[in-house]
Amino acid sequence: MKILATETELKKLSAYSDKEILKEEARAVLELQQKDILREIYFDENHCAVLILECNDKTEAKKILSELPLFKNGYISFEIKELHPYTGFSRLIENNIR
Repeated sequence: MKILATETELKKLSAYSDKEILKEEARAVLELQQKDILREIYFDENHCAVLILECNDKTEAKKILSELPLFKNGYISFEIKELHPYTGFSRLIENNIR
């Protein structure tokens, strides 16, 4: 199942004073990508992460994301949503058959 996870920043980070935890986070994210759990990752206009995960369900996604260093240290949280296939095109096919 595809999962959409949108980060919310809870505490400000400094690229200088927090660089070690940011490196840890990058390593953890790379590991998720190498395991083919993390399919896509972006930053939005507010520099918050937007992730597409492949998991069994939201519970598994929450467990995986809770292991990220920034989450474990209270810097971020995630809004997690299941993504389902778009079914709207079926209405076009049904209309053309009649």
